[in-house]
Amino acid sequence: MSTPDFDPARSPVPQLLTNAAFRRLWLAGGLTNSMRWLDMLVSGLFTFELTGSAFAVSLVLMARALPMLLMGALAGALAESLDRRRLLMVGQGAQAASALAIAVLALAGWLAPWHLFVNGVVGGLAWTNELATRRRMVAEAAGPTLIVQAVAFDSMTGSTTRMIGPLVGGFTYESVGVAGAFLIAAAVYLVAAASVHGVAHRQESRALRLGGLATEIAEAARIAIAVPALRLVLGITVVMNVFGFSYTGILPAWGTVTFQATPFGIGLLAAAEPFGALLTGFALAMRRGAAPGRMVLAAGVGGFLGILALAAMAPTLPLAALLLLVGGLGTAAFASLQTGLVLTHAPPEARSRILGLTTTCIGTGPLGVLLLGALADAHGPRLAIAGMAVAGLIGLGLVMATTRR
Repeated sequence: MSTPDFDPARSPVPQLLTNAAFRRLWLAGGLTNSMRWLDMLVSGLFTFELTGSAFAVSLVLMARALPMLLMGALAGALAESLDRRRLLMVGQGAQAASALAIAVLALAGWLAPWHLFVNGVVGGLAWTNELATRRRMVAEAAGPTLIVQAVAFDSMTGSTTRMIGPLVGGFTYESVGVAGAFLIAAAVYLVAAASVHGVAHRQESRALRLGGLATEIAEAARIAIAVPALRLVLGITVVMNVFGFSYTGILPAWGTVTFQATPFGIGLLAAAEPFGALLTGFALAMRRGAAPGRMVLAAGVGGFLGILALAAMAPTLPLAALLLLVGGLGTAAFASLQTGLVLTHAPPEARSRILGLTTTCIGTGPLGVLLLGALADAHGPRLAIAGMAVAGLIGLGLVMATTRR
């Protein structure tokens, strides 16, 4: 995969978009992520309408993150040895087939929450592969001088998709139902796979030794523990996914119970934080000079958790959405630097494996989703989300205390 010469006099984003490999990978990520968030919102809405239980919704949405916890480190090790482009395409093809199956079940009137759980597992396996394959390919296509800007721009696009996906999901759920939403998703996944197919990708692969995978994962863990920036990334990733992002798992319950919102209104609530992240992500992508460091990452996470606690207690949906929009400024810093710090502090031969460990930390999210769902059923969504956010702030303090050196 060739990279263009870096011109410090030009803005980073135009240089990235003139790179054909980066452009195709960026487009594929945008399409796939949009459908991921559409899928999650539609699955949550259908499950809550059918069961009336926030815990049931959290179970269905937990399925998407569970493979990240169980398979993240393994996916990173495999991505060091197997063709990353093919791995990425296989994941996109599997998501298209699964979405088509859900659409058929919905049209036949046979769709049940457990079908959506299985669909979530398939999507989770593809998502597990995403960080160690496409994100690394994005950085390789951009070249060493534009890694942080490339990751920031890609994260900004991810924030855009987290905003657009729920909005489209709420609209399609109201207008064409579950079957129509998943038919759209299947088609878009196939377009994403076609975009990746056109990427000219070369990689230096390690020999695949199945018996040595555990040793290679352990070696990556030792590297991550030895480097303070990498320790910080892994610890903060756990805090953010368990105590912060878990609120998305009960959005249908939060919006319906607290604000009596329609599906489209819930989509607006889901889109607020990504919109704030979009604004900050664009600023990071356009930034020149030295990359932001660890303190920016920690400040962004702390700011988001504090604002999330306030948003949970907001009396109206517009105020809650506005607060989440402001909180998105912090999640943008987290999304950009989570990957950027790994790619700039980890040795090249271990980057995919450490990204795999990061994916495993992301996979702790189901623990938070399940806990939050149980708390929401017992005490209501407001108190549950606020309590988890405060616990996250405590967890952040502990991580900072143990990673100062």
